[in-house]
Amino acid sequence: MDVALALPFTGIFISLMVYLFGQWLFKIGKGFFLFQPLFVGMVLGIFVLVLMGMAMGKSTIDVYTKFYKPGGDIIFWFLNPATIAFAIPLYKRNDIVKKYWLEIILALVIGSTISLFCILGISTLFGLDHSAVAAMLPQAATTAIALPISTAIGGNASVTAMAVILNAVIIYALGDFLIKAFRLGKSRIGTGLGLGTAGHAVGSAKAIQIGSVEGSMASIAVVIIGVVVDLVVPAFSHIMGF
Repeated sequence: MDVALALPFTGIFISLMVYLFGQWLFKIGKGFFLFQPLFVGMVLGIFVLVLMGMAMGKSTIDVYTKFYKPGGDIIFWFLNPATIAFAIPLYKRNDIVKKYWLEIILALVIGSTISLFCILGISTLFGLDHSAVAAMLPQAATTAIALPISTAIGGNASVTAMAVILNAVIIYALGDFLIKAFRLGKSRIGTGLGLGTAGHAVGSAKAIQIGSVEGSMASIAVVIIGVVVDLVVPAFSHIMGF
């Protein structure tokens, strides 16, 4: 039994089923933000692993490592080409990028750098230990980039994944409100950059729904923020003593 469940199929099957259930729940829930498929899949997936552990008399960590991780690693591999695919909407509106490239880069670099100090300040305020703080620092990047960086600087990759997904869910739920609150609707470029920076892939999908300019700006935000996080976060964590 253990040998059969240890095949990669197990992790792939669990991931697919919980995500499809999340899609169904999101549809019948008429877009209720807590039913966002990515969030539902994550929570339900953990619940499934806990139940498997209880049924087998094993710990959840053992179940995750032996039965889920082989298939989960295969799914994770596809995150890299999926991230690269953000270049497609960017290419379609490269005229906007060519015209405003300096403003775009400066806004994203300065904003992401300031966010690191905000994360550090809030984490310190709540008394989080170094491992938890290190896990929170890369959350501005998409999952494929954030998780390896988190591990490299001594953070807990699971906490990082949770933070990245929660960012996406919150932006999907409150995106329209935040656009109005910060008056981003007056700037299609600002709207796209904001959604892509804060919401990653989910935010980019929402930006694409709004318009082609917003979608391309969200895509470039995901790419540039990923590069900034990859370069800045390790150096920042080293300076801060993590």
